[in-house]
Amino acid sequence: MLHISPLFRELVIEAVRIGQLRTTNHLHRALRDLILFQLGNASPVPMFVRLPEDSRAVGVAEAFIASHANAPSLEALCKRVGVSVRTIQRTFRKEVGTSFEFWRRQVRLMKGIELLVAGRSVKPVAAEVGYHQPSAFVELFRQTLGMTARTWTAALEAPDKRTRSK
Repeated sequence: MLHISPLFRELVIEAVRIGQLRTTNHLHRALRDLILFQLGNASPVPMFVRLPEDSRAVGVAEAFIASHANAPSLEALCKRVGVSVRTIQRTFRKEVGTSFEFWRRQVRLMKGIELLVAGRSVKPVAAEVGYHQPSAFVELFRQTLGMTARTWTAALEAPDKRTRSK
């Protein structure tokens, strides 16, 4: 799934309206080239996070997911499950392919996207997913999706506003 810009959306709508883009038509070639360029710049929307298979690591992951708003440290999560931090770090690298910290950020981002799509505003979403400063959540969002959470949600709302005004 990709998050696309309003320009990309309009280019695709125009291509569909035309039907078949002909390589002999300069406008059609330009439209095709713009669509391909926009496709290359479209940012993926994370759809899921992978869980480890090791039962201890699953316990840590589930404990984090259940209490992510409280931002428990990895040490605290490991203590709850009865496993060492080093073991969890190795297990996440081996089974998930990322560090626990990267995985944690992805979980927070996924939950944040879910709440933003449901219509919540950025500041409460940031707090609910465990960020004390909304700017940290906005920066994570920007680094991952290439735009701020507010810009992203505004782009989600754009098609609805356009449809209602016609």
